[in-house]
Amino acid sequence: MPTIHEQATVTATGRLTLPRSVRQVLGVGIGDAVAFDVHDDDRVVISRVSGEHEDPAIQAFLGVLARDIRRGKRVRQLPKALIQAMQTHGGSGVDPDEEIEGDVAL
Repeated sequence: MPTIHEQATVTATGRLTLPRSVRQVLGVGIGDAVAFDVHDDDRVVISRVSGEHEDPAIQAFLGVLARDIRRGKRVRQLPKALIQAMQTHGGSGVDPDEEIEGDVAL
């Protein structure tokens, strides 16, 4: 017995809207791709194409934050040197596993 049971209707053009609960479980949003795997017993498994789940709300927020940092907006409460460093390195990649050099104050 499935945990979630949803129904959708195929349109005349063959389009299908994934119900919200299914999109949430798959972690997909506008522009994301899904795969359909049809098995011999007529079961169809729908899965997210990308291997890594990214929360669309967090990604949208991070995009807004990155644009603000590049433009120097809404970061005025931070020290000027930090704002400049963020603007300089805003588009560069970050390796979360990279060792931190020097002292870190929290």
